[in-house]
Amino acid sequence: MNKVHTKCFAMAAACAMLLAVPASAQKNYGPGVSDSEIKIGQTMPFSGPASAYAAYGIAEAAYFRMINDQGGINGRKINLIAYDDGYNPAKTVEQTRKLLEGDGVLLIFGSLGTAPNAAVQKYLNDNKVPQLFVSTGATRFSDPGHFPWTMPIAASYQTEGRIYGHYILANHPDAKIGILYQNDDLGKDYVIGLKQALGAKAASIVAEATYETTDPTVDSQIVRLKSSGADLFINISTPKFAAQAIRKIAELGWKPVQILAYVSNSVGGVLKPAGFDASQGIVSVNLIKDPDDPMWDNDPGMMKWRAFMDKYYPTGDKNSNFGTGGYGIAQVLEVVLRNCGDNLTRENVMKQAASMKDVQGDLSLPGIMINTSPTDYRVVKQLQMMRFKGERWEVFGPIITDDYRD
Repeated sequence: MNKVHTKCFAMAAACAMLLAVPASAQKNYGPGVSDSEIKIGQTMPFSGPASAYAAYGIAEAAYFRMINDQGGINGRKINLIAYDDGYNPAKTVEQTRKLLEGDGVLLIFGSLGTAPNAAVQKYLNDNKVPQLFVSTGATRFSDPGHFPWTMPIAASYQTEGRIYGHYILANHPDAKIGILYQNDDLGKDYVIGLKQALGAKAASIVAEATYETTDPTVDSQIVRLKSSGADLFINISTPKFAAQAIRKIAELGWKPVQILAYVSNSVGGVLKPAGFDASQGIVSVNLIKDPDDPMWDNDPGMMKWRAFMDKYYPTGDKNSNFGTGGYGIAQVLEVVLRNCGDNLTRENVMKQAASMKDVQGDLSLPGIMINTSPTDYRVVKQLQMMRFKGERWEVFGPIITDDYRD
């Protein structure tokens, strides 16, 4: 996402698939629900070191304005209450308590960040409140055995790390690897997955450098990684630091193979600020259609998204996957709430979230679908490799499904 991740991002069910038989003939409501309203809550870094991710929350709010203009979900308007937590876990705790104990929301939706969500995970689970489609891929958020009320939206960071490990083994088996990662569950999970896939070849990791979200820059870390002799660089950082790293590598004249985490592969949010010249050839993964790719110009889902952006989020960056990501995450929640029918309790929300079958969104890459179960909360298990060329990403290779289970 951290965003997110997420780079996070973005997947959902087509509206044509959304109609469902009500869960029960009799209305059954949890907190925040009435015949006319479904009240949901969210924390988002509208300020602070991860404020680039605020676009997710803005797009999600815009999506629900669109749904409300269309009559709502089963006749009920969505009331999304979003508070700024500045990417500060202490603030996340304060704002989440306010959403539950003051605003009385049905659920927490799409809150962003590994550390912020971790800070409220136990509180929400102890109170049996859905912590739904959180924008982080840390493994702790897809653990229904210990946290049955928490479900992430992003692909597991370990899943993504394993995919990069397999890519390196197949294409750069003799590489000397240097890694930059955020010093929290986000970064550590990526590294765990990477090393799992590399196996004995993990010994080819010649240097690792971490950073804190409070650090002003990662320039010194990049200098240190270059001096290690690494010729393949893995950039596991949030947008501000990802752009700094790419730019610093170019300034140093360093020419490693570069792999960029999904949470920071936004063209508008990261690669353009870093410089397109400095970004050529970077490799990452994707699961959603790129609005900058002309191959999707006449795609019905993309056309629908563009019309949404024009009307409901006209100030949004159409070259950033944060806008597509927010749209997709909101669309997944729409699926779940529609499938709840008139049984809008917290228990049924989680039941429906944990029983999605072959759900595909407007912006999902062909072949990528959502399937969940009570024992598998990983919403995203499929990704496709892509490489940056010119001013956009180009996907390559097959859809990769990660079937790894601990």
